[in-house]
Amino acid sequence: MRPLAAQTTMGTSWRVGVDAAERTTLVTGGLFAHVRNPVFTAMAATAVGLALMVPNWVSLLALACLIAAIQLQVRVVEEPYLKAVHGPAYAAYTARTGRFLPRSGRLTA
Repeated sequence: MRPLAAQTTMGTSWRVGVDAAERTTLVTGGLFAHVRNPVFTAMAATAVGLALMVPNWVSLLALACLIAAIQLQVRVVEEPYLKAVHGPAYAAYTARTGRFLPRSGRLTA
């Protein structure tokens, strides 16, 4: 999974952070047809690879911190924003698409 491919698929909907006043389109194609957060998945996969290459307490702590930060960003910031902006369309998308892995972390519509 490549972050650049996911960012390119987002087109004008790509942003860093959440601006409550901003309205973007809901991207559900490309990698987003399989997982809702392919950029975060790629970041986590990279961190897992680094921890496996250099297995010490620093890399394991960094991996744990990254996973915690990603979970907080997605569950507390991104998902509530997207649900508020896109309503039923986002609910349907979360019911069929995994959060970080295909078929894993789907929400009920």
